[in-house]
Amino acid sequence: MRRLKGADRPVQDERARGEVLAALEAVDLVVIFEDDTPIDLITRIKPSVLVKGGDYTREQVVGHEVVEAAGGTVVLVDILQGFSTTALVHRARGGAK
Repeated sequence: MRRLKGADRPVQDERARGEVLAALEAVDLVVIFEDDTPIDLITRIKPSVLVKGGDYTREQVVGHEVVEAAGGTVVLVDILQGFSTTALVHRARGGAK
């Protein structure tokens, strides 16, 4: 995360982020990985559903070809404005909404 988003990230360490995700009823598996993209994991696991934020297109989602070739689905979810980690950190540091 730090390589991709900068020295101030991640805000929470990987264990804390993983525990939050694992607590979600819809989540079957959380895997911590060190590569810049999850393509190796997606190729090995072949998930039936791959979820990414709606600020991406299906073609931009890493591994979409692998998931769809195995009969799975890529789901793009709506982004709730103001709730990104970047926006939350900005507000916590005294920035405007």
